[in-house]
Amino acid sequence: MTTNIHTLFDEDAIALRVGALAEEIAEGRPQKLLVVAVLKGSFIFSADLVRAMHRVGLQPEMEFMHLSSYGAGTEGSDTIRILRDVESDVNDRDIILVDDILESGRTLAFAKERLLNRGARSVKIAALLDKPERRKAAISADYVGFACPDKFVVGYGMDMGHAWRQLPYIGYVVAPEDEGAADGNTGE
Repeated sequence: MTTNIHTLFDEDAIALRVGALAEEIAEGRPQKLLVVAVLKGSFIFSADLVRAMHRVGLQPEMEFMHLSSYGAGTEGSDTIRILRDVESDVNDRDIILVDDILESGRTLAFAKERLLNRGARSVKIAALLDKPERRKAAISADYVGFACPDKFVVGYGMDMGHAWRQLPYIGYVVAPEDEGAADGNTGE
């Protein structure tokens, strides 16, 4: 069975929005800025965002956090596992927590609370995509790239079964027999 990918946000739209997000972040005048990318899906967005931050005069440091709320299925659970934690001292730092998609919010709520409990001055969330209709935790992003329809999205770092992370755009997956009726979710 062949799967088709329909474009939601093309390369140019993503590049423009990432640049605008960097400008929004710079307006907040963050101190001792640490960008924490939530792996795996955010790695391309995070890389582009920190380069855009550099272009607007910020000097962010970069860290990574790998969290898992999934078992074998595609629906998240209430249990968050830490696969890789931030190694840098976060005390008295402004942190931008970067993720590819804000859906249920459980993983980002967990990560934000963890960083605040470790002494971060502030923790703000930058989410490339926001699906508020899927929210299960009381959390919202401070910086949002795009509102995302309730579709299974891939590309620009996001995958389906390890495929399509390399796409330079964000699309949604549609099997040929389901043309025009794709639904689903990705991310946390």
